[in-house]
Amino acid sequence: MKPSVYIRPLVLEDARTSCNWRNDPDIWAFTEVKPDRFISPEMEEEWLKSKLANTNEKRFAICVEENDQYIGNIQLLDIDAETASYHVFIGEKTFWGKGISQKATNLLLSYAFSDLGLKMVSLEVHPLNIPAWTVYKKIGFLPVGNNTETGFIKMRLKKTEFFLP
Repeated sequence: MKPSVYIRPLVLEDARTSCNWRNDPDIWAFTEVKPDRFISPEMEEEWLKSKLANTNEKRFAICVEENDQYIGNIQLLDIDAETASYHVFIGEKTFWGKGISQKATNLLLSYAFSDLGLKMVSLEVHPLNIPAWTVYKKIGFLPVGNNTETGFIKMRLKKTEFFLP
């Protein structure tokens, strides 16, 4: 059975958990930005504090309903009146491959399109990150080009193309 999940706003106390993920190279294998040094809990808390102060970002924790375990992050960045960029990762590797990113993404997109009134959400995905690419296509994201600097595939989803399963 796939775990049920919910998203909630990130809080500073989450840094105690997320600093462990920031120091795990497996989690960052397919990301453009990778930590370049050891991240202490204090460093993670300072970083998170600065991010939570940004008014054009909405950062959430992905949690398992059964026990409220915090297992990953999902966020909307560079939010303006109509658009935002999207990022997600599951930090607890025992939850990889369980459909959690898709569930959390649907929750976040519902929030983005309904509550924030966005018209489009975009993302970039590493071409070798087949699990992520598959999830994004299932949700309705369409490829729209490549980032020539990183080689990442650019994708976007319009509000009119998003339908909850």
